[in-house]
Amino acid sequence: MKKKLIILIIIISFNNLSGQITELEKELKKKNKDSLNGWSFNGLASINFSQTALINWASGGENSISGHGIFNINANYLKNKNSWDNSLDLMYGMFIEGKKKLKKTDDKIELFSKYGREFSKNLYISSLLDFKTQMTPGYNYPNDSLIISDFMSPAYLYLAAGIDYKPFDFLTAFISPITGKFTFVYNQSLANNGAFGVEPAIYDEHGNLLKKGKNSRSEIGGYIRLAFDKEILTNVTLKSKIDLFSNYLYKPQNIDIDWELLISMKINKYITVSISTRLIYDDDVMIEIDSNNDGIVDKKGPRIQFKEIFGIGFSYKFDKKRVSVD
Repeated sequence: MKKKLIILIIIISFNNLSGQITELEKELKKKNKDSLNGWSFNGLASINFSQTALINWASGGENSISGHGIFNINANYLKNKNSWDNSLDLMYGMFIEGKKKLKKTDDKIELFSKYGREFSKNLYISSLLDFKTQMTPGYNYPNDSLIISDFMSPAYLYLAAGIDYKPFDFLTAFISPITGKFTFVYNQSLANNGAFGVEPAIYDEHGNLLKKGKNSRSEIGGYIRLAFDKEILTNVTLKSKIDLFSNYLYKPQNIDIDWELLISMKINKYITVSISTRLIYDDDVMIEIDSNNDGIVDKKGPRIQFKEIFGIGFSYKFDKKRVSVD
């Protein structure tokens, strides 16, 4: 009788404990949902390496090592009629050949935020902030003592208000008739040279500095931003964005272009092949030009800038979908 009573007490206690655990699980799930209510989070961390080693190689060549890293995180909010998109993009690449010094192959910081309020289906009244710069100095190789860019030199800030069209989760088109574009060059040597379109320093006929170059430049104009991010095939993701800006007050026909493309092809859980490209045209950025290919720079002018990086390496993606709580 005593054994039966003990067993009965154990069963009742177990049932009560199970019920408490179930209630606790429900509460935790609800808290988790509450914490993600309207939010979705996703991102990518990737690092690629390549290496060449040569020993007594008759055909010649040099040992080399290169590395390239990508980090992206997105935090997007969509609930009722409110939309808020946020992202941080970081890229950095290095290359070393033989006994030469390390060279930079990629360098990017971009912080983006856009808030909108829906006024019609898929249409939002929106405001946008986009900030771009780099982490470390850039040099005019093979001369690694001449700095041609630096942290906050340049830095670009866009502040815009306009209409955002979102027909799908993976596609947006933002159009702004009034946008402020601000260029910052805090490296004074670069500013004195008028780099990246800022007003250069003024010197007298003997080369004495009369007035320092300005560290910033302001423009007002029209702006368009198109963005696409989707898995187009199984394990193949295409991410692309293009920024177009026209300065209303100076050569509006010469449109600034910044177009980025990233294709990621997943081989397995942690191995990914990636191809990234970036095309830039800025009418205010002067590029050194050797017209007759004699090794001597004879003029400067705006040119299309293009960069392509191909890599195979380790990557990790995460994706927390948007959750709504009734």
